Amino acid sequence: MPAPVRRHQLLLTGLAALPLAAAAAAALHAPLAQAQQPPKAQTLTLVSYAVTKNAYDQIFRLFAADWKKKTGQTVSFKGSYGGSGSQTRAVIDGLNADIVNLAMAEDISRIEQAGLIKKGWESRLPNSATPIHSTVVALVRPGNPKQINSWKDLAKPNVDVVTANPKTSGGARWNFVALWGSVTQARGSEAQARQYIRDVYKNVDVLPKDAREATDFFIKRKQGDVLLNWETEAILAKRKGEWTAGYKTFSPNVLTAQPVAVVDKNVDRNGSRKVAEAFTKFLYTQAAQKVFVDNGFRPATAEGKTYARGKFPVVKDYTINAFGGWSAVTSKFFSAGAIWDQIFRASR
Repeated sequence: MPAPVRRHQLLLTGLAALPLAAAAAAALHAPLAQAQQPPKAQTLTLVSYAVTKNAYDQIFRLFAADWKKKTGQTVSFKGSYGGSGSQTRAVIDGLNADIVNLAMAEDISRIEQAGLIKKGWESRLPNSATPIHSTVVALVRPGNPKQINSWKDLAKPNVDVVTANPKTSGGARWNFVALWGSVTQARGSEAQARQYIRDVYKNVDVLPKDAREATDFFIKRKQGDVLLNWETEAILAKRKGEWTAGYKTFSPNVLTAQPVAVVDKNVDRNGSRKVAEAFTKFLYTQAAQKVFVDNGFRPATAEGKTYARGKFPVVKDYTINAFGGWSAVTSKFFSAGAIWDQIFRASR
């Protein structure tokens, strides 16, 4: 073949190879370019009970910054807050929660029974999936004119008690357990506990739907002589300047437990499992536990307890296990026609 022709063919071959080489180079660098793209932004919905909002507003920001630094992903949050019982029904009825933090384990168990949370959720996180605790306190009017200094004083005939409705509020169920335990944990009989609670609820004129509304009734509307509520709610009310008078922490008292869980069916549908699980674990970090303590919650971790030392009154406490756990308590006290219904009818 003449040299000019051969040179012409080689030139054409080289030109034809250039697009292939460019395509190969692009393919080689494509995974790197894709890897450099930030992960798609994610929004998580947390459904919780009424008094957690202040703490979560701060924890959302802390987690979002931490997660962004670790993964490059932007996370935003939607929070829904209300009575724990009402929130539970909302999730079961379709509220698209990625995470729930409710006032008692029984509420999360109800969501599990509805097929939205897998069995064994309690074992996925430390402390039976409970990152925070509280207890029950009594807010009294300035100067404590009705001289309410112990559990038994709530049953005085001239005392107007405000407490939320156990049918809609998990906090109100803890109030009921604390009232019952104030007798039985002090070696009183169940018959004495029934009579005592009947006398207390005779003093209750209104049953707000949740802990926050109960606080509003007592503080803003000035109803009642004494308010039974979360210790957390009392601390926040004082901190905000809403309540300058004192509150009483009686002993014995129940150590309440507010568990957290990922809503499995929803996170799998939303594609949010990884970040949702990371958020629940973040609640046990030193940073999150500090926020909880600063917002009036009793911590669950050793580091949190060290930080909380001296910040809460010491009481002789017991847990829900003293009554067989929430399943037994719900059946005995709060199922249709059970002790709560009987006492409520007798107290009207």
